[in-house]
Amino acid sequence: MHFSVILLHLAGATMLLLFAVHTVRTGMERAYGDTLRTLLREAKRGRIKATVGGLAMAVLLQSSTAVAMLACGFAASGVLALSTGLALLLGADLGSALVVRILSFDLSWLAPVCLFVGGVMHLKFSGQKVRETGRMVLGVGFVLLSLQLIGAATGPLRNGAMLPSLSGYLADDYLTAFLIGAVFTWLVHSSVAAILMVVAFVAQGLLPLEAGVPLILGANLGGGLIAFWLSRGMPVAAQRIPVGNLIFRATGAVVGLIAIETVGLPVSALGTNPGAALVNFHLCFNAALVVASLPFCGAMDKLIRRLLPDAPDKQTENDLLKHRSSALDKSVVDTPRLALASATRELLRMGELVEIIVRPVMDLLRTGAAAEIAQVRDVDEAVNQAHTDIKLYLAEVNRGEMTAGEARRSIELTDFAINLEHAGDIIAKNLLVLAAERAESQMRFSNEGWTELTELHGRLMENMHLALNVLVSQDLSSARQLVVEKEKMRTLERRSHDRHLKRLQSGTPESIETSGLHLEFARGLKEINSLLVTVAYPILTESGDLLQSRLAKVGQS
Repeated sequence: MHFSVILLHLAGATMLLLFAVHTVRTGMERAYGDTLRTLLREAKRGRIKATVGGLAMAVLLQSSTAVAMLACGFAASGVLALSTGLALLLGADLGSALVVRILSFDLSWLAPVCLFVGGVMHLKFSGQKVRETGRMVLGVGFVLLSLQLIGAATGPLRNGAMLPSLSGYLADDYLTAFLIGAVFTWLVHSSVAAILMVVAFVAQGLLPLEAGVPLILGANLGGGLIAFWLSRGMPVAAQRIPVGNLIFRATGAVVGLIAIETVGLPVSALGTNPGAALVNFHLCFNAALVVASLPFCGAMDKLIRRLLPDAPDKQTENDLLKHRSSALDKSVVDTPRLALASATRELLRMGELVEIIVRPVMDLLRTGAAAEIAQVRDVDEAVNQAHTDIKLYLAEVNRGEMTAGEARRSIELTDFAINLEHAGDIIAKNLLVLAAERAESQMRFSNEGWTELTELHGRLMENMHLALNVLVSQDLSSARQLVVEKEKMRTLERRSHDRHLKRLQSGTPESIETSGLHLEFARGLKEINSLLVTVAYPILTESGDLLQSRLAKVGQS
């Protein structure tokens, strides 16, 4: 077979592997996104739980990078501590290695089963969760099929003249192999896919085990580089977790490289064949990294804060957003399609302003700092101005000729602008007043009460991001998820209310002291969440997923 044909087959098999890993992750996020967020919330309760939670999430998503991006979102919202996030990613790295261990077994018989079952579930069933579960099963089938194709494509290379010299060079030059592994993993943006390919090459005899070990160590470094690269445009609080994880992984990989270069490691003893030995080495490396790094998460927290300190002027980002040029383009008022797109962009900016004033409310409730409360109220003035500008702009657009769909979209945007403005008022005129009262009276919440309020606030921040995504994407599945989240928020608020009353009955002093404040604050967070969810209603009404009335029809007697 011609060498170019072999490369074409290998490239096709590689792309199928990347697509398969992405398919599994997409299906998991869509079908069980709430389960993943629950795992992440549970993981915030200590480093050991964070490590276990990260491992479970990585196995489910088949990607430590996906876990890292979720953690970055939580960290940016202020609901995930840096040291806990570092423990979470250490567990995710180990979970990713466990995925490689599972997929490296001889499961070729399972590929057609997964393709058939997954195809039936995805194409023949109507329920979203069943369809997305089918997508996951299809993805697993594609992974197994791609590994078979990689083996078939590389078979002719065994007898090639170039391969022995290349393999020998990589086996002798550990540093080059290490760097190739890191760069290749970063390029394909999937450590699972990269490591599976290296293992397949070693198992096929295309590469010696001596070359596979530094390639695997480099792939571990490359896996850390992926999250670091993807988070580079995020807030500093979000960037810190991937940076800390990258330092842990780079240190471990370099130490491992030095060990095999100087004293040698009995990697061949870890398995019955070179491929199995390499997979087990990768698993042992990540397990050792967890054990060695977990006690140093606190020290890494301090180091990363020095490397990536908070901006000297914390209001710089907020001021840029407040004073950013309006997206309302007066020149396209006579073209409703363009004008509505312009209004949507400005409404997104308004939503980001509301997020700015929602994000610090728990810190303000704890500290009651008058200067910071004044700054948040200043941002609320910008929210009010954006609300006025959007309403007047859309009123001017409505005076022209519009289709029924454009008129309906204009009303939807106006309604959401009103709801965002109301959400800002709840914060400025209610929650901030409560924060100031607490600071003035020096009241203290019970530990249980504070945990409940923090959980409500964390879910509100997640739902705010989801609501703004729905505003722009108009995605039906995201809209459904947002409405489901409303019910869960209501359940959380109700549970907090009931637990608070039980603490009052038991005579908990802090609960008695902060009773009215606790209930009002929890109610305010729930009301803001309900206002955000309204962005999903028009989408669900149009699709038939939302009834015009909750009242059941009563038959005539």
